[in-house]
Amino acid sequence: MDAPFTSGRLSALARVVDELADWTVLPGYSRLGFALRRPLWREPVPPTFGLRGRRILVTGANSGIGEALCEQLARAGASVLMGVRAIERGASAKRRIAARTDTATAARVRPTRLDVADLGDVARFAAAFDGDGLDGLVHNAGVLTEGRERSPQGHELTFATAVLGPFALTRALAGPLREAEPSSVVFVSSGGMYTARLHAEDPELEASEFDGTRFYAHAKRAQVVLASLFAEKWEGSGVGFAAIHPGWVDTPGLARALPGFRRAVGPILRDPAAGADTAAWLLGRDLSDRSGRLWHDRRVRAEHRVPWTRESPADRERLWAELLALAAEAEVRAATRSGPG
Repeated sequence: MDAPFTSGRLSALARVVDELADWTVLPGYSRLGFALRRPLWREPVPPTFGLRGRRILVTGANSGIGEALCEQLARAGASVLMGVRAIERGASAKRRIAARTDTATAARVRPTRLDVADLGDVARFAAAFDGDGLDGLVHNAGVLTEGRERSPQGHELTFATAVLGPFALTRALAGPLREAEPSSVVFVSSGGMYTARLHAEDPELEASEFDGTRFYAHAKRAQVVLASLFAEKWEGSGVGFAAIHPGWVDTPGLARALPGFRRAVGPILRDPAAGADTAAWLLGRDLSDRSGRLWHDRRVRAEHRVPWTRESPADRERLWAELLALAAEAEVRAATRSGPG
């Protein structure tokens, strides 16, 4: 797979328009931003390049962006493992994909049980993983709760779902990912992370009063940091990393967690297919020369808008050490084949 980043080469005028939309947030994160940028791209929407025959695992795949991403990948010829907490919900999502596409496309989608917030289930999944490698891994699962909830191991649920579980799963699948070199790992973050600074000294925010939106933004900031940390730690492994933020997307999760926001901006929310586009586009590319970056609408974006959200090198290393300790405590080890740690 040798996919150039052709869609990133914009004229000077187009680049100005793109960056203005990005920095003003509205319309950049809305459906208007996607519609504005789409004519600037040289490659089709949804993406097709470099995906045929690839094997890709998508977590949080039974609705919203995850379901749309599975459909885009399958349409482009990829074999998709749909990681879901409940097989029944995955089967329902597969039926919806079949209704929108065809039998052959739907046949390339296989629901598989995986609760990424449960480190025991992550260990089980990795130990049972079979095949000749894994070309792509998308950390899409996320949760925004009304109160402080806990994973089976007792970790704050937002953190466990978006940060600790993905960290453990990536390391556990290091061997299969390296076998498929070049392979890609994509973290689906959120534009909300621009409001958050990493609290490496308290990554689960145990000392803070619970605020679902703030906890979610902090977890999404940690995902962006984690993508760049993996890129550093695994340099030369053949595995590339990226974080994306999909814009404002109308999903079942948004409707449940932020109904007021959805009512206020509903007419300009993106559909899940637009939210999934950049992740699918990146999965068809070799990320090795741009590993660890943050992307939105097929372009690298700034990771910070204001200086007080920047983490220090010590913060980054502290987060990595904390996650290593928590994964080791839960006995989540690498899958049967060796790989970088």
